[in-house]
Amino acid sequence: MVRGKTTNGLMRHLRDTHNISISGSKNKKDLLNMGYYHGYKGYRFIGQSQNKIPFTNFDEVVAVHQFDTNLKTLLYPNIMLIETAIKNYTLNTLIGLGPVDFEHVFSHLLNDYKKYSVGNSKYRDKMKKRLDLRDKIHESITYNYSDQKAVIQHFFHNNKPIPLWAIFEVINLGVFGFFLQCLNQDTRIAITEDLGMHSTSHNQNGRILEDIIFLIKELRNAVAHNSVVFDCRFKKTTPPARLKEYIQSATGIANIMFDNIIDYLIIVIFLLKKLGIPKTDLKRIVRNFSTESEKLRSEIPVSVHTSIMGSNLRNKISSLMNFI
Repeated sequence: MVRGKTTNGLMRHLRDTHNISISGSKNKKDLLNMGYYHGYKGYRFIGQSQNKIPFTNFDEVVAVHQFDTNLKTLLYPNIMLIETAIKNYTLNTLIGLGPVDFEHVFSHLLNDYKKYSVGNSKYRDKMKKRLDLRDKIHESITYNYSDQKAVIQHFFHNNKPIPLWAIFEVINLGVFGFFLQCLNQDTRIAITEDLGMHSTSHNQNGRILEDIIFLIKELRNAVAHNSVVFDCRFKKTTPPARLKEYIQSATGIANIMFDNIIDYLIIVIFLLKKLGIPKTDLKRIVRNFSTESEKLRSEIPVSVHTSIMGSNLRNKISSLMNFI
């Protein structure tokens, strides 16, 4: 039989084992509200579990947890806006190229493999990704039909092909990234041109948009599922050099490596600006981020704040304001 610890027992454990000052009804409520496992254990390190934050007072833990919560509140609606808008921009471009039922798009546009010779290893790799994409889309359609998603059931019940806009409604951001990846080069470039992102120096083959989608989908999933985001532990892959170079060139901001959360804010603001969001709204987002960061700075050791946010945070915020 496994016996757990009461909240009072957990407080004693934090004092006796982790040397963290914690006492009183306020700290007890804070611990109950955030939880020991999701809260303290999730916020006691930066990035990797071995990078322990030298907390001495439970109020410092609460400050980091609150910063993370407020950060997700700030980012969530803007990431959702970006996801919806980029799907709509993509759809609008594809409509100009011909029919947009999935089978037509699959046959005529999702054919990046054709630039390689049959039997070539890249041909096989591209073809496999294309077939995997079709399977993922069919899985999404099946799941949403079974889940009685009206937009999917309507076309099945009326014996009509499912248009691409309906598919975009039900696929996640990762599958959408694979969709972009499988498009032929001319189509990819047409989409990035419509978004004002095509660059002959950094985006010669139209790959920048898929790079961006794969980057922000990790943040999007962390925010949507209330995972920890303040230290970028959600990052599973290393962003390609062409993406870093492109964003640095486009924004005029140096040293964007996506190791600190400010770099993700930069790309969110970059995308929102491309989507025509007013400057006043963009500046408000950056000011809110800066306010939350300064509040955290006043509540934890400065060295810990620097480890979380990076040593050039203020320069990046200033440059981001200039970019806006």
